[in-house]
Amino acid sequence: MSSTTAPLAPANPRSRVILASLIGTSIEFYDFYVYATAAVLVFPALFFPNTDPTTSLLASFAAFGAAFVARPLGSILFGHFGDRIGRKGALVATLLTMGIATVIIGVLPTALTPGWEFLAPALLVLMRFCQGLGLGGEWSGAALLATENAPEGKRAIYGTFPQLGAPLGFILANGVFLILATTLPPDGFAAWGWRIPFLASAVLVLVGLYVRFKLIETPAFTRVLEQGEVVKVPVARVFRTSWRPLILGTFIMLATYVLFYLMTTFTLTYGTAPATVEAAQAAAEAAGKPFKAAAFVAGLGYARNAFLIMLIVGVVFFGILTLVSGPLAERFGRRKHLIWTTLGILVFGLLFVPLFGGGFAGVMALLILGFSLMGLTFGPMAAVLPELFPTNVRYTGSAISYNVSSILGAAVAPFIAVALWQAAGGSTVLVGVYLSSMAVITLIALLLTRETRDAAYESNVS
Repeated sequence: MSSTTAPLAPANPRSRVILASLIGTSIEFYDFYVYATAAVLVFPALFFPNTDPTTSLLASFAAFGAAFVARPLGSILFGHFGDRIGRKGALVATLLTMGIATVIIGVLPTALTPGWEFLAPALLVLMRFCQGLGLGGEWSGAALLATENAPEGKRAIYGTFPQLGAPLGFILANGVFLILATTLPPDGFAAWGWRIPFLASAVLVLVGLYVRFKLIETPAFTRVLEQGEVVKVPVARVFRTSWRPLILGTFIMLATYVLFYLMTTFTLTYGTAPATVEAAQAAAEAAGKPFKAAAFVAGLGYARNAFLIMLIVGVVFFGILTLVSGPLAERFGRRKHLIWTTLGILVFGLLFVPLFGGGFAGVMALLILGFSLMGLTFGPMAAVLPELFPTNVRYTGSAISYNVSSILGAAVAPFIAVALWQAAGGSTVLVGVYLSSMAVITLIALLLTRETRDAAYESNVS
């Protein structure tokens, strides 16, 4: 049902809305991916040294997952202020939280430093938790900034701009790591070069803060203030009045999260793991660690820098299809667009083995196809999830759904994928089945959800 009240004119200029929503999420995702890349490339050896490389890698992934535990807490915390005092203030706070934590990681001593064997990993996990806290509130604020300032019939299009921050942040973070890895000797990169991407975040945060401080409040929230409909405890209200959208929204995002973290974190791990016993033994000897042939699980054997370039090429398609998804979701409806895309993800999971086994062409096809599907499913989410909730609990509701889904999908996806890869003796067949299974769950959620394209957006309150 369409709103009976004419939509308010956007309170912020279009260029400012696009820039503020895009630059903020780009910075937040840059910070997030810097850690994700380091969790594969350097953190196992620097913060979780162990004689067993697999154990070190899994410990690094466990710390990686700490952020996802924090994200629902961040959604409640920043959602409370976003629905109580406004979107702008919450967005400034999320950026500061994420940025400060990232810079601190860049100056932490490692577990190889005498006296820091236990404190260094603990502080790393704490800062990772703070990163998750900030990102838990960032996404919904940016999505609402874009969609609550969008003209009628263009919410999905405007909503793709904060979503575009994910591929841009990924390319920026991994591009910085790639430059450092190719210009620094391995011992220099391990000793201090890995810190540069974290410290550089300070400059990006200052730029983001400057842009966001120039914003004024969104028309939708301004109307809530004028009507006296501000909720004292948004989290309580949203669970009482919108529990069904909370559940459905969580599972609508599930396949998206699993797909993304398989395409980034797992593929980097699998793609750069030694392909032969001899290569694995040589790598262990070079690292000064004992080699256990019985624990060997084959990967693809690509050099890390080469595979990072392949990933960046794939993420370019992620960005392009993210922008394409907005007009598609407006024309065909969010629900129909996502149902067809999720069916594509289901089929894609069943193609893991032939594509990974198809040499360079097969792997590139897998990366391009997977990231293209990622753009098509991720792009409309900034419109879909907020449209499920009334204006006065929209920040909290969409943030909780988005971030609880991050625990069910993204937090455990790298860990589950590595375990399934090992259980299958080096095959990715079970990893693909895992992705397809998550797509089935998302399909069910979509089938139980109404179309939201024409839902009241400015005047709907709980």
